[in-house]
Amino acid sequence: MKRIFLYLLSALMATTAMAQNSELSERFNPEIYGVTSLAIAPDARAGAMGDMGVATDADANSQFWNCAKYPWNIARAGVSASYTPWLRKIVTGINLANVSGFYRIGDYSAISGSLRYFGMGEVSTTAGDYSFSPYEMALDVAYSRMLTQTFSMGVAMRFILSNMNYDPAQEAATGKAFAADITMYRQGYFMVGNRECSMSWGLALTNIGSKINMGNSTHAEFLPAMMRLGINMTVPINEYNKFSFGAEVYKLCIPTKPVQGEDESPEDYERRLEEDYYSVSSIAGIFKSFGDAPGGFKEEFQELRWSFGAEYTYNDRFILRAGYHYENPHKGNRQYFTVGAGLHMSVFTVDAAYCIATAQGNPLDQTMRFTLGFDLDGMKDLFGRRR
Repeated sequence: MKRIFLYLLSALMATTAMAQNSELSERFNPEIYGVTSLAIAPDARAGAMGDMGVATDADANSQFWNCAKYPWNIARAGVSASYTPWLRKIVTGINLANVSGFYRIGDYSAISGSLRYFGMGEVSTTAGDYSFSPYEMALDVAYSRMLTQTFSMGVAMRFILSNMNYDPAQEAATGKAFAADITMYRQGYFMVGNRECSMSWGLALTNIGSKINMGNSTHAEFLPAMMRLGINMTVPINEYNKFSFGAEVYKLCIPTKPVQGEDESPEDYERRLEEDYYSVSSIAGIFKSFGDAPGGFKEEFQELRWSFGAEYTYNDRFILRAGYHYENPHKGNRQYFTVGAGLHMSVFTVDAAYCIATAQGNPLDQTMRFTLGFDLDGMKDLFGRRR
C-alpha cells in the first residue's frame, strides 16, 4: 500500500521541498483541497507564461482561465486539445488531457465548453493482488457576453468526478461535485506615440461549489475555489512585431487547516478541527479563507501566488514566451521559470511550454505542455477554396 499512497500523494500535493530544514517543516502549512487537477493549468500558452491567463488575449483555451474572454475572439469558432505529462520526475503514467472549444453567437456573446481528464496510470497494491486506475474528470459549459464595447462577463457550470478507489471492497468511492465560475474581462485601447496599445484586466472566481466526498472518507474535501486577478498589456513595435506582458495574482478561497497547539491534546485538536474546519461549508469557507490563517496577516499574504509573463509575436505567426511563477515556501514552494513557443497558421496552432524549477527538488521541473488548436473559420475557408 505504500506505493499507492506515494502515487496519490505525489499527484495530489504536487508541492516541493516540504522539509528542507526543521524550521521550514514546522511552519509548512499549505491549503488542502480535493480534485487537485482543477488547479493545474492545462494549456501550453499559459504554461509558458508562468501559468498566467486570466487577462491575456482570448483564445480557445480561455475556458480554464476566464470564459468572459470568448466574445473577444476574432474567429467565429475554435477548438483545442492540450496534453501534459505530469510529475514525470517522480512517477510515470500521470497525465492531464484537456479539450476545449467555443462558438461565438453574433458579435457579442459566446458559448463554450471543456472536458478535462487527469489520469494517474495503473496502481497496484504491494502484494500485487489488486490494481486500480485513479482519475479525476471535469466537464463544463459556459456562456459569456459583452455588456459594453470594452467589458464582458461569463458564467461556467462544472460537473466533477473523482475516483480514488484503492479498496476493492469499497463500491461507492467515486466523488461527485458541482461548481461554477464567475468571470469578468475588460479590454481597452490607448495611444503611446503613434502606436495603438491595448490594456486588459481580468477577474475570475472559479470552482465555487459543493464539497466532494470520495466515498471512503469520513469528511468531505473542499474544491480548489480560487480568485484570480490579472492585467496584461500589448504594445505593437511595427507592422510585424509586438510584445505583450502582464502579471497575475491568485488566492485559494478555502480555509487554512488549523495547526495543533503545543499544549493541545489530540482529542481537543480533533474536536477543534471538526468545529472550525470540517463542518465549514464551501461558501462560508470562501469568506473564512481571507482571515483564518494561524499566522495572521503575514500568513494570509503568503497564501498569494504570483505569475509574470511575456510574449513576443512576429507577423502574427511565430511566438516566443517566457514567465515566472512564485509560491511561498510555507505554502507549497512551487517556484519556476517557464519558456515556450508557438506557431499560428490560418487553420491550426501549435504551442509548447517547458518548466524550469528554481526550488531544489521541485517535482514540476522539466514539465512540458503541448496544445494543438484549430480555427474552424480557417478550416471552412480552406475546404471551401478546394471545392
